[in-house]
Amino acid sequence: MKRDGNGKAKHREERLQIMLAPEELSAVDTFRFSNRMPSRAAAVRELIRRGLTAVGVFNQADNSKSRDYGVLSSPTTDGDAKSAGS
Repeated sequence: MKRDGNGKAKHREERLQIMLAPEELSAVDTFRFSNRMPSRAAAVRELIRRGLTAVGVFNQADNSKSRDYGVLSSPTTDGDAKSAGS
């Protein structure tokens, strides 16, 4: 079982199923492998987190760790949202 930053078991109680076009799935897989993520689910969670952060819905402290998101690594997103919106 996955653990959070405090050593407590991380529980994901909600399941979200989505349908993707082949090119969307390919883009998720490309993101996953280029960021060395363990699963498609981890990649999708990270993409959702980044999207929500970019639009100002989700604000995470800069000292967050990748394990907070259930992924192996979380590249720094400083400037990503700015460059995407420019």
